[in-house]
Amino acid sequence: MDRRPLIAGNWKMYKTAGEGAALVQDLSALVSEDWEAVEVAVCPPFTGIKSVSTVIELDGLSIALGAQNVHWQAEGAYTGEVSVGMLAELRCDYCIVGHSERREMFGETDETVNLKVKALLAADIVPIMCVGETLATRDAGETESHVRNQVRAGLDGISTDDAARMVIAYEPIWAIGSGRTPTPEAANDVARTVRATVGAMFGPPAAQTCRVLYGGSVKAENAALFMAEPDIDGALVGGAALEAGSFAGIVAASR
Repeated sequence: MDRRPLIAGNWKMYKTAGEGAALVQDLSALVSEDWEAVEVAVCPPFTGIKSVSTVIELDGLSIALGAQNVHWQAEGAYTGEVSVGMLAELRCDYCIVGHSERREMFGETDETVNLKVKALLAADIVPIMCVGETLATRDAGETESHVRNQVRAGLDGISTDDAARMVIAYEPIWAIGSGRTPTPEAANDVARTVRATVGAMFGPPAAQTCRVLYGGSVKAENAALFMAEPDIDGALVGGAALEAGSFAGIVAASR
């Protein structure tokens, strides 16, 4: 089955609202020829979502909009948190959940990831659910079992139709921001494990429809190698997404 590649930029805690709006405008000029072949998404900080959403709407850009985190409750006394409804009002298409930085620094667990996945799907926002192993887990030969358990826990209790809509990003924690990457073949082995786990839970059609991304020091120079692998359907890009030219190079490599 042909799955349209998705290249999603995670801006993390970079770019003010104005800088983000300018970056999207610069990016749109560089990737306009790729929009039919590749889906492009950007995930600004919360403060930049409104400005980026406005640029996308007013300029009629075919760039999807995502957030980097969300709370699973519809509302409440949760200081500093943002609800699914707030993201929906700003026309978010995607939301990252379970990123390793959120898990390690802010105590996010498989259980809270699952709650966020369900809340997003109920609001018709597609989760980009991150999974991945530490260097210690990798060296112990436990990568596949670790990732399999993360996928099972994160998708627990959702419907088959929703599983087919999911985006799951495999991000080896040891590769994020390090300049180190697994070989494309090794990354594809884990992506295949992700897909097989979805298939075991929800059946082969859902497994063949959901998209599995690779993330972890993705650059224009190595993107084509990862995108050539059969079970990798795109990339979740960190640092290289903060400059229009480098991000556009990754998009072009994914055609």
